[in-house]
Amino acid sequence: MSAELFILILLVITAVGFDFTNGFHDTGNAMATSIATGALKPKTAVALSAVLNLVGGFLSVEVAVTVTTSVLKIQNDSGGLISGIDAQEAMFIIFAGLIGGIIWNLLTWLLGLPSSSSHALFGGLIGAGLAAIGTSGINWDGLVVKVIIPALLSPLIAGAVAAVGTLGVYALSRKVSEGKQESGFRWGQVATASLVSLAHGTGDAQKTMGVIALALIAHGSLSDHQIQEHGLPVWIIVLCAGAIALGTYIGGWRIIRTLGKGLVEIEAPQGMAAQASAAAIILTSSNLGMALSTTHVATGSIIGTGVGKPGSTVRWGVAGRMAAGWLITLPCAAIGGAVSFYIGHLIGGAVGAIVIFVLLVALAAYIYYRAQQQKVGADNVNADWDDSSKGGSDTASGKKSKVPTV
Repeated sequence: MSAELFILILLVITAVGFDFTNGFHDTGNAMATSIATGALKPKTAVALSAVLNLVGGFLSVEVAVTVTTSVLKIQNDSGGLISGIDAQEAMFIIFAGLIGGIIWNLLTWLLGLPSSSSHALFGGLIGAGLAAIGTSGINWDGLVVKVIIPALLSPLIAGAVAAVGTLGVYALSRKVSEGKQESGFRWGQVATASLVSLAHGTGDAQKTMGVIALALIAHGSLSDHQIQEHGLPVWIIVLCAGAIALGTYIGGWRIIRTLGKGLVEIEAPQGMAAQASAAAIILTSSNLGMALSTTHVATGSIIGTGVGKPGSTVRWGVAGRMAAGWLITLPCAAIGGAVSFYIGHLIGGAVGAIVIFVLLVALAAYIYYRAQQQKVGADNVNADWDDSSKGGSDTASGKKSKVPTV
């Protein structure tokens, strides 16, 4: 087996690993509000979300095309590699970028911080591209139009839509009996949460599909012309959709807790309004090929419901810490991608790829070990939020639970 083929195989395995972390990192975007209000039981929610993420991965490839063309500039106009890099170095760039994205996803999961998996991926790729090629290796125009501008606008738009939706929902339902409200909004939440899960699969699974396609193009196993004529190979779609669905089923309980309990004490009408607005925005952006952050949209929607419901309280301190995390996601993941590239490139060849892969596995194992010291699961994900301490207050036991807060 040649070194190039070995690196490609290791890269695909790592890409599937990133897709898996994307799944459990972003489960809360779809299901946090339904779990928080009791519309769905925690394990039922993640199982439903996993199935719909799987289905969503087969619906469109527009975002995948964006990833192959709008972040890294490793291809020339004729479809070959740009001058100065060969296939092995191009794959090393993508491989290192994935590692940077995975590291940031795992760190933020440990902290229960709902950061963007999409921006972690893009940041890792940008850092590795800068380390290998310099500023000419980044498609700055595509990055600004398809990634940066949507990142800035999406939470604001989602918040505004959700606030208006919340006002409307409460106004229309004020004369409806409490029993009918509870039943109606419960099913409304199930429907809208399902739509967000479908939208998430349509958007986020494709990002990893695009990365694998880019690696195959660098290796020479695939071309832009083939993608335009026949679409992505089916095995890529199946692999990525399956990985994100499995990650979703595992349940990113730490982040689900932050979104469901940390921002706003959500009622069922608010949950339905938040999920409906998030689904509409994510599906629209996916159709336009914008690599939108579902985390930004979901968070903006949840905050919007707090603004839209009279008397509701938004924990702006938690929201501010989350926003700070969003701002540092791209640069921090970029540092991870750049360092990974330098280490792998310094050693070189298949050995360099093995070294950075082993370092990733070791770091992931350590982060998992640390997470088990303050475990969050289906049994305590809805424990009361106590922003003044390091743990949430468990009203069932009257004791402080070891549940981390952001």
